[in-house]
Amino acid sequence: MNSPLQSPAWVLLPLRAFLGVTFLYAGLSKIFDPHYLDDASPLGVHAQMLHAAATSPVGAVVSLSARYSTVTGLAIAFGEVAVGLGTLLGLFTRVAALGGVVLALSFFLTVSWTTRPYYYGADIGFAFAWSPLLIAGDGGVFSVTAWLRAAVRHTPDLPARPTPHKNVTVQGDVERRALVRGGMIAAAVAAVAVPIGSVLALVRRPSGAAVSHAGLSPTSTAPDASPIPGTAGAGMVIAAVAGVPVGSSKSFTAPNGARAYLLHPATDAFMAFNATCTHQGCPVSYVGSGFRCPCHGSTFDQNGQVTGGPAPAPLIKIPVKVVNGQVTIA
Repeated sequence: MNSPLQSPAWVLLPLRAFLGVTFLYAGLSKIFDPHYLDDASPLGVHAQMLHAAATSPVGAVVSLSARYSTVTGLAIAFGEVAVGLGTLLGLFTRVAALGGVVLALSFFLTVSWTTRPYYYGADIGFAFAWSPLLIAGDGGVFSVTAWLRAAVRHTPDLPARPTPHKNVTVQGDVERRALVRGGMIAAAVAAVAVPIGSVLALVRRPSGAAVSHAGLSPTSTAPDASPIPGTAGAGMVIAAVAGVPVGSSKSFTAPNGARAYLLHPATDAFMAFNATCTHQGCPVSYVGSGFRCPCHGSTFDQNGQVTGGPAPAPLIKIPVKVVNGQVTIA
């Protein structure tokens, strides 16, 4: 006789826990991230969709979604929360797994599509990791659905010992009632969580009229993202010294058209970097003490050195100097 721990339900429990926690965390982190719904931030979902649309095989769909980035972003975040909760609680586990597959494949076709080689991208791995739960479900282990089935079986209007010819009918009735009760639980949770979560996400979003040090979206025409007047290359004026206080930063357009950042870390020190991630070319943002890539999570310190993520090399440094109170490209 096989041990219960050898059944698929128990064997898949670690995978179920990992996927559930990961997707729940991913959804909540988006809801509580002040940059996520900020259309003026390169760390936001709007900027990520615009960047992904250029290379994605479903670019037209992504571009259309970017026009409604707030709705799309909230749908993604709450979808991840629903998938995570359903998986952890064992409530409609196969449906949650299907949602996990759809989300992972959508991420693979957008933000991870240009990752080379393909196995460096985690999204395709997540898509296949969901398949065992999609096939086997939770098997009744730590499962709200299994608990609902057991509760239905003890209701007075169901026979305690169904006859063989009625067994199929009774089982179908049990499944229907458990499905209805599970749907009511899911609807009640959604009715409370979605409005509260949406309000939290929208309240934490910076005003659309304000451009923070986090950066600008690829379509923004705010002054900091416009080309700086002057000759190309050496001698190009970036900013006035007085216009960049110590400890602050300023975005500008490099001579080659790329986004760049000028930093003023100390009184007599200026540094500038090309704001293109050395991993897959996504635009990075300066977020206070370093740079962060919104596409694959690479991070860099204020000297442009890699501190995390898949980036293979530091950011490209742009030589600058101060001439007559102006910071220029050297």
